[in-house]
This record gives sequence, structure tokens and C-alpha cells, in this order.
Amino acid sequence: MKKVIHIVCAVLLLITISSFNAPTYKMAKLKYSGGGDWYGDRTALPNLIKFCNENLKTNFQAEDDVVEPGSAQLFNYPFVFMTGHGNVIFTDQEAGNLRKYLTGGGFLHIDDNYGLDKFVRPQMKKVFPELDFVELPTNYPIYHQKYPFPNGLPKIHEHDGKRPQGFGLIYKGRLVCFYTYECDLGNGWEDYGTYAGDTQETRLKALKMGANLVQYVLTQ
Repeated sequence: MKKVIHIVCAVLLLITISSFNAPTYKMAKLKYSGGGDWYGDRTALPNLIKFCNENLKTNFQAEDDVVEPGSAQLFNYPFVFMTGHGNVIFTDQEAGNLRKYLTGGGFLHIDDNYGLDKFVRPQMKKVFPELDFVELPTNYPIYHQKYPFPNGLPKIHEHDGKRPQGFGLIYKGRLVCFYTYECDLGNGWEDYGTYAGDTQETRLKALKMGANLVQYVLTQ
């Protein structure tokens, strides 16, 4: 009888341990209206997820989801990624829902894939009329997680010869949105060889910076 009890206890312990190792998070890409290519950087999030699971020991599911800013499903994701080159439109309902998500503990990373800036800034003003994007200093914690970036964002792709900048929307002392400009961070997460001239070194820098974002979000 004692042997049976020991076997049952061992099985229950294995089930418990396996449940702890089960994926508990998912990442999502934001599908917005307006005609912009929200679907860009197709392989970016799966590669970032893999890198984080291997190096940060996170438990993200391997594939990313797609979520709309006005959807109730938005609240299922601790980390939402937005990218593109073109136009962005948030309805009043979408802006309100996105605000609830961000003020309630969610996080949005916007990555300008070149050309997004003039569209996304006024749309985020709908979400937070009282806030402006501020450039985060190089000593901000987001640059000093597992991987140190003492000079701030790495430069992944060159467009206009401008320096890469990381802007934030800070609500009641918490960074709720991080906007990467003149950097193309998401491009660096894509499959190696997607862009001619990319190097493994540059790609690794992009993935490490992405991992810093994820670590920052999950530990705040």
C-alpha cells in the first residue's frame, strides 16, 4: 500500500513540475487599420520568443498571435508589438481600449520600420492626450537588463543617417509604451538572410535588445 502511495505521489509531482514548465505567455502583433503594413517583420516575434525562452528561461508559446487594438483579447498579452511603414488609424473605441490595456499593466513596443513616425505619433496622442513621447536616457533600466546597452539602442538598418532613438510614454511613473525610431529593431529579429548585408553580430544585438524589453516588462 505504501508503495502505491509513493508511486501516486511521484506521478502527481511530475504532473506538477510539468505544469510549471508549460507555456504561460504569448506575444502578439498589433493589427491596426489605415492601410499600413502591420503584418511586416513576419518572422520577428517567433525568433524573439525562441531567443527569450532559451536565454531568459521564459515560457512564451512558440508562435505569436495577431490582435486588434479594440479587441478584448488584447488583455491576454503582456507584450504587444507594432510595426509598419505606413498609415495608422485608431478609432475612438480602439484608442480607449488600448489605453485601458496599457494603464492596466500591458506594454506596447512600437518599431518604426521607416515611414511610420508621422502616422503613429498622432494616433498614440488619441490614446494618451496628456502624454508626449520622451527620449529615454541611456541609463534607463530598459537598456540595462540581462544585456547592457550603455549607449542606448543599437543601429540595425540605415535609412537617413540619423541616430537610433528610444522614446517612451510614461504613465504614472510606469513605462507603458516604448517606441524605437531609426533603429529597425524588429528587422533584426527576423530570419538571418532576410535582408542583404545583415550580419549575425547585428542580429544578435537586436535580439539581445529585444530580450531586454521582454525582461523589463515581465519584472515590473
